[in-house]
Amino acid sequence: MHLSQRLTVPLIPGGTDRTNLDTGSFERSAIPACDAPRGNIAMNQQSLSEPISASRSFILDFWGVRYQVEDIGRSVDFYTNRLGFKLDFQHPPAFAQVSIGNLKLILSGPGASGSRAMPDGLPQESGGWNRIILKVADLPDRIEALEKTGLHFRNRMETGPGGKQIQLEDPDGNPIELFEPAE
Repeated sequence: MHLSQRLTVPLIPGGTDRTNLDTGSFERSAIPACDAPRGNIAMNQQSLSEPISASRSFILDFWGVRYQVEDIGRSVDFYTNRLGFKLDFQHPPAFAQVSIGNLKLILSGPGASGSRAMPDGLPQESGGWNRIILKVADLPDRIEALEKTGLHFRNRMETGPGGKQIQLEDPDGNPIELFEPAE
């Protein structure tokens, strides 16, 4: 597949979206979504399973995870004082970056470039189910200690073949999974 090819994604009845992978430009057309095979992405008859060699990949490296937040100061306090992250830098009220190990967590407040609405007006919001996973030891003891500080958990500890996990929420409802791998 050549980067100058267009990616056609059936969206809603009455149109499709096209993104030029070379320039990143975006266009919406009036071509009915039913013109493309239902549930498929058409790429000029090319297969999505066709591998891209490492020498042609435009991905340079993993950068981090972005969370949408309402209050940068509150979020920085939560991640640094409650979970032990390091504050890398901040530009309140719009933006901060905290880190732990190799994870950079980018916190985007109202007005930050990473929080602006999508072209169709859809706002970016906190919450959801995708989450960062933080490895811990002695998960039951960690849960007990965090509950005493008043932190909110979405669920109870679950145990499976891979280990134990529980979901914690940050002040804006963004999920954080605490995970203890199986021995």
